[in-house]
Amino acid sequence: MFKIIQVIPTSDFKVYVYFEDGKIKLFDMSHLVGRGVFAPLNDLNVFKNKCTILNDTLAWDLSGKRDIFDCLDIDPLTIYQDGQEVTDPLAS
Repeated sequence: MFKIIQVIPTSDFKVYVYFEDGKIKLFDMSHLVGRGVFAPLNDLNVFKNKCTILNDTLAWDLSGKRDIFDCLDIDPLTIYQDGQEVTDPLAS
C-alpha cells in the first residue's frame, strides 16, 4: 500500500505528494480539473484550500465534513506511478 502523509497543492494545479516510504511525487492535475467529477477543482481556491489527505491518499474535501465517502480522491498507486519524482521543495 502506498500511504500518503503530506500534500502541498500549487498554483498551477499540481500537488507535491509525500509518501510514507520517503518518496516525493509532483502530481499534475491540470488535465483533470474542470472535467467530470473534478469540475469543481477548476476554481484555484477550491483546488488549494480543499486539498487534503483522506483514506491515506490525496483528496479534496469539498463538503468540509472530512467524510471519506464524500470527497474527490486519487488512487495512491496512480500518483506513485504517474507522478514525477522530485526532491523536497520545502528543504533548504
